[in-house]
Amino acid sequence: MAILDSKGRLFGKVSILDIGAALVILSVVVGIFFNPYTSGSVAQTNATKPAEIDVLVRGLNVRNPEALMNQFIKQKKTNIIIRNQPYGQLDVKSIKSLPRTLAVPQPDGSLKALPDPRPDAFSTDMLLILGGEATITKDGPVLGNSKIKIGTTLELEGPDYNFNASVIGLRVSN
Repeated sequence: MAILDSKGRLFGKVSILDIGAALVILSVVVGIFFNPYTSGSVAQTNATKPAEIDVLVRGLNVRNPEALMNQFIKQKKTNIIIRNQPYGQLDVKSIKSLPRTLAVPQPDGSLKALPDPRPDAFSTDMLLILGGEATITKDGPVLGNSKIKIGTTLELEGPDYNFNASVIGLRVSN
């Protein structure tokens, strides 16, 4: 009796293709359940703590900057979008208008920051401090599913505004 017959069966009973398919299925099952690189836990337990985020708005073109700042003070909340993913709302802890300055060369060759004399009142700079609950991971604070780090661009959205701001500082309460 031949080990392999003319139809590709071992000992005339089992096809080689069937054995190959069974081995592939077995290796997939072993790979899923016995993978040494998975932790075995689906749920991650990370603490949430209050966090404050300092964001800087530079060169925002707005007709009435005082009215926009009053809107932030009155509503006390703003919607946040991080990397095109809506996060939700954060509290507006404080807002401060920053003076616009120019670097003016001095006769001795040094530079001095002086108030911008141009009459363009439609461009403003602001510093906002936003607060909310952040999930604390080993990589730092996370809002939604997005890591928040210095330099991250946040999109602030409200009933009358939608603009970008850059994160310049983070503080997590203990």
